[in-house]
Amino acid sequence: MTCYSNDLRQKIVEAYERGEGSIRGIAQRFLVSPDTVRRLLKQYRLTGDLSPKKCGNPQKTVLSMHEAVALKVVEEHPDWTLWQYCEVLTEQLGVNVSTSMMGRFCQQHQLTLKKNLSQPKGRHLKGAARASRVLAANQQARPRKAGVS
Repeated sequence: MTCYSNDLRQKIVEAYERGEGSIRGIAQRFLVSPDTVRRLLKQYRLTGDLSPKKCGNPQKTVLSMHEAVALKVVEEHPDWTLWQYCEVLTEQLGVNVSTSMMGRFCQQHQLTLKKNLSQPKGRHLKGAARASRVLAANQQARPRKAGVS
């Protein structure tokens, strides 16, 4: 149903209740369909309110069910890219998380992601390359033994 103004809705219901005509007659007079008049009358009788109902059916996403975990990951690693968040969440939650889903989740929660300027554009480390980077970082962080070069 098109969102008609509250004023028009009120006039339609008042005209019918005053007995100024049938549903079809009132529909012709106000240039709406008879079904619109019926729906407005039904809505007014049931709720006493004529304001438009919200359109659509909000859908729950996988991430909305695991909101706390996703927010924690983003807060702990604010400089990661979307696909890195997706990999970690897929491992932790056991569900597929796409980059577009993660992007929408960040927008809904007003989380802004930093860009990693240390890497050239278009270069993403995945799978084995990511593992080798983690191993290299761990080896550099270990203290060296005396006498070993």
